[in-house]
Amino acid sequence: MGNSATNPALDNASNSIEALRSKLITLTGKKQLEIVDELATSPEGLRVLKEFLLAQKAELSPFAAAQKLTLVGKIYQLLYQISQPEETAFLEANFPEGMIPLKSDVGVDYLPLQKLLAKQDFLNADKLTLQKLCELAGSTAVQRKWVYFTEVKSFPTTDLQTINALWVLHSSGRFGFSVQRELWLSFGKNWEKLWSKIGWKEGNLWTRYPDGFTWTLEAPQGHLPLSNQLRGVRVIEALLEHPAWKDESTQS
Repeated sequence: MGNSATNPALDNASNSIEALRSKLITLTGKKQLEIVDELATSPEGLRVLKEFLLAQKAELSPFAAAQKLTLVGKIYQLLYQISQPEETAFLEANFPEGMIPLKSDVGVDYLPLQKLLAKQDFLNADKLTLQKLCELAGSTAVQRKWVYFTEVKSFPTTDLQTINALWVLHSSGRFGFSVQRELWLSFGKNWEKLWSKIGWKEGNLWTRYPDGFTWTLEAPQGHLPLSNQLRGVRVIEALLEHPAWKDESTQS
């Protein structure tokens, strides 16, 4: 007697993957991120995630909305951390410089920053971020190793958006200048409330660098990248008031 019946278990698995694929496309926010976790549990699900990343490739830029950066960043980090030959080859072939174009109006190389953030080496990524800000300010700032608030105002929007997008993308939306700015605005631009919220100050005591800070995703939202607030608020204020963030509500 021939066995022409299909395998119900395989059919159910296939239907489940297709249902998750549909939800990945149609859902938003936390529910969409939960679908990513479900798909990551099987080889078939990983294929769906890779197809989704490829479909997003042409649309991604440093100016993409935080929600989109968070989603594709979660998928990228998941594939990156699996460290299996198939996933590694996929990322190297299709995203050799990461998920977004590393744009700069002044020729600054952001690939080293992307690589540190992909590894989630947040301590060294933070150090390199300051170095890149100094490069934007010019050779004098590179030599002194910090920037004046007056220099921040002339930073190209493209470059700040690139730096910020890398932090948002590789931190599940937890870190970045735009995250800090959103919190700052929610507190009515009250610095003391911001310092406490992002873990830079406890009571009257500033957090000690580097050991007092948290260099993992367990850190408070907006914890990174750091700014030397001990020099005053004018540098971080200039960063958070920069025109780069003015049109965020129109991004998609």
